[in-house]
Amino acid sequence: MSGIIGRKLGMTSIFDDAGNQLVCTVIEAGPCPVTQVKTEDKDGYTAVQLGFGEKKEKNTHRAQRGHFKAAGIPPKRKLMEFRDYGIEDVSLGDEIRIENVFKVGQMVDITGLSKGKGFQGVVKRHGFGGVGMVTHGQHNRQRHPGSIGQSSSPSRVLKGMKMGGRTGNAQVKMADLEVVRIFEEQNLLVVKGSVPGPKHGLLRIELS
Repeated sequence: MSGIIGRKLGMTSIFDDAGNQLVCTVIEAGPCPVTQVKTEDKDGYTAVQLGFGEKKEKNTHRAQRGHFKAAGIPPKRKLMEFRDYGIEDVSLGDEIRIENVFKVGQMVDITGLSKGKGFQGVVKRHGFGGVGMVTHGQHNRQRHPGSIGQSSSPSRVLKGMKMGGRTGNAQVKMADLEVVRIFEEQNLLVVKGSVPGPKHGLLRIELS
């Protein structure tokens, strides 16, 4: 699937031709050099590996230096692999830009790492109502989960119970986001809606 690596810059709003205000996310997408081309004969499947972001050579492992040297490009901070790439005649060292992959009006899937919120209780994590939810077995503890199990049978807490725990910091995929603007010179991609992650978070952008 054709795609590119990007970086979330932030959110804005624009107006469409009908005068409707659209909430959008601005993404710095590419340019991404091709660092490896995998084939069916050699690797058992077809894929294209792309690089994104600058990295100092002194902070790059020797094996990685050789990998980038074979492609004739400087070290990159992030590598991602895209299977069954839709662009034909992709060669090692080629530069993939947003205008090579996307067009205005297309739908894209964007994957990123959501914001980490640390250890959270049931009110924030699962939307419990707190002290008002007397059916959960509580009456005087504002943000506690209340009753979580049975008595003698089965005498344990069942798996999958909604409880407090780590929230966020997980891979999230937003599907079918519309491309509303492309700024080729600035390598900017504007999509309708929000995407996972904080500002400057890395994103995987693929055609739906």
